[in-house]
Amino acid sequence: MNMQSAISPAAIPFAIPASRWDDSTAATLSEAELLLYRSNLLGGDLTVTNFGGGNTSAKIMETDPLSGDTVEVLWVKGSGGDIGSMKLDGFATLYQSKLLGLEEHYGGPDDDDKMVGFLPHCTFNLNSRAASIDTPLHSLLPFAHVDHVHPDAIIALAASSGGEATTQKIWGGKIGWLGWKRPGYTLGVQLRDYVKANPGIAGVMLAGHGIICWADSAKACYEHTVQLIADAASYLNDALASKSAFGGQKVAPNPDRAAIAANLMPRLRGLMTGARRKVGHYSDDAEVLEFTGSANFERLAALGTSCPDHFLRTKIAPLTLDPARLQDDAYLSGMIAAYRDHYAAYYERCRRANSPAMRDSNPVVVLVPGVGRLTFAADKTTARLAGEFYGNAINVMRGAEAIGDYIALDEQEAFDIEYWLLEEAKLQRMPAPKPMVGRIALVTGGAGGIGAATAARLLQDGACVMLADRDGLAVEDVRAGFARQFNPDVVRATVCDVTDEAQVVAAFDACAREFGGLDILVANAGIASSAPIEATTVALWDRNYDVLSKGYFLTSRAAWPLLRQMKDQGGTSVVFIGSKNAVAAAAGASAYASAKAAANHLARCLALEGAPAGIRVNIVNPDAVIRGSKIWDGDWRKERAGTHGIDPGKELEEHYRQRSMLGRDVLPEDVAEAAYWLASDMSAKSTGNMINVDAGNAQAFTR
Repeated sequence: MNMQSAISPAAIPFAIPASRWDDSTAATLSEAELLLYRSNLLGGDLTVTNFGGGNTSAKIMETDPLSGDTVEVLWVKGSGGDIGSMKLDGFATLYQSKLLGLEEHYGGPDDDDKMVGFLPHCTFNLNSRAASIDTPLHSLLPFAHVDHVHPDAIIALAASSGGEATTQKIWGGKIGWLGWKRPGYTLGVQLRDYVKANPGIAGVMLAGHGIICWADSAKACYEHTVQLIADAASYLNDALASKSAFGGQKVAPNPDRAAIAANLMPRLRGLMTGARRKVGHYSDDAEVLEFTGSANFERLAALGTSCPDHFLRTKIAPLTLDPARLQDDAYLSGMIAAYRDHYAAYYERCRRANSPAMRDSNPVVVLVPGVGRLTFAADKTTARLAGEFYGNAINVMRGAEAIGDYIALDEQEAFDIEYWLLEEAKLQRMPAPKPMVGRIALVTGGAGGIGAATAARLLQDGACVMLADRDGLAVEDVRAGFARQFNPDVVRATVCDVTDEAQVVAAFDACAREFGGLDILVANAGIASSAPIEATTVALWDRNYDVLSKGYFLTSRAAWPLLRQMKDQGGTSVVFIGSKNAVAAAAGASAYASAKAAANHLARCLALEGAPAGIRVNIVNPDAVIRGSKIWDGDWRKERAGTHGIDPGKELEEHYRQRSMLGRDVLPEDVAEAAYWLASDMSAKSTGNMINVDAGNAQAFTR
């Protein structure tokens, strides 16, 4: 998200795609590899198709591994894939002759679901990739190469009352038109019959879906697809040139919209109760600001989306909020409740006798004039994609209204797609989410050994993590590594000196804006010093208390309003990374040890205060975490070695190892495991507790 994004839309609403085909690259590829190359080119260009959208195919002659005969095999994008990022194993492969033979089992539209069950029986070469519902669109057409895509410019035609007439104007009869039909075998038969009845056409616009086209070679098919999109985009740009999009501006973008979103998102998230917690995503791009601030916003938003790809990601319609009432908690609660009631009524109106049980009734997309688009889902990637798909829907509405009236999916058709038994079966096959999916954590000192190890442990089990650290270069380096290791969506970084109140507030605002709120605070930022009392200056004393006591206070206070929002969803967790020295006196470290003791007592006070709001506060007390620790890389190592009269090198590590009852090193990952346990639901009935991770130290036994 760009907080400084322009507030006026792009001069050209629909980007014009151009061919990116490279003959020198293509010359080295097999037929299957050419299909993959073509698919990746199409899917890698968001002016051509959106994420996960579209499908491509090629009919390729292969050697049957059983008979040794040469047979025709349909290679087609498999179920659930993304043509922009897929590999060869993303294609389903099926005997074309068997696919054509399936028609003897087809008795009409009521058999659509039954026909899907026959597709696995057509599998070629034991390919485990499941064939998609769109397979008949490719198998029943007699062409070697087929593309089916749904870019914004194309869907704008397919979702407009003027779409059919405009299709005729643009292509003069070379592109046909089929009315809306849900994806499946029946649509494949209708398409096959339409093409047979209209020889010479080069493609068909599928109302509500997108376009399907074909050619005799991979290159020709790719370039045909790109040209059709360019034709549509150019026509719509001309049509829009003399119009005010969406009826003109009614509400101007709010210059404080980023702060408004940071305040609003946790409050909405707390109201979206259900089986799992939500993660949020915020966008204030020019297109959404233009749309939400327009005269026609409420009318168009109420219609919902058109393309099935959009609808499945965004629900039947968004929730729209009055920007003048965002500080009214009763208003927000009422709007969320009303949305859930409307969704339940929609379910009851449209349900079939065999429909699956009603799913989560909370809104996915929330639109606020002047502020932007907020999306909520079970994980960050899904929330981001939902927002992007609604952005596609906005572009579709813009284009559709330029040539006629925008047409959304019929309510019953929308329901039948959302609660399709085949879609339900796909959902049921999905693996169970990791235990921390839906949880949001902020870790201070996130670039250090314990902080980074704790963040990694949370990320490993699906949490979203905001890394906060005063060292901007170091924390960005850690974030980039985690983005590669896990997923760029789930980790963010912010520069934060925990002794600076403004920076602390900004860090939590960033977490709220990036992820939607907070479930876990790991207060870990720290320093260490060692000096006898006579050598302890006021500056040294203040520095320890600023970081280890005041810093923990400032971060806890800033986290508190975010954590309180989640009371009705099982509560939240604060974990202080303390120290053995907080409970066991240490000579020559009075400033450090007493500041740590102050932080530990603060945690116990907060445990009392937080319990009614479902906020648990616990402490991990490590000792001598030398390896991987920034603190031990500085003067602290030399100072503690001097206190014990030993060499600061390996002799120091051996000293602490032997001092412990278990005779073992304590590593950042060991502390992270304890912090993870206290952050998770495994410790849901623990608060005000301390866990020592010190390999055993009798002095630190709690009393």
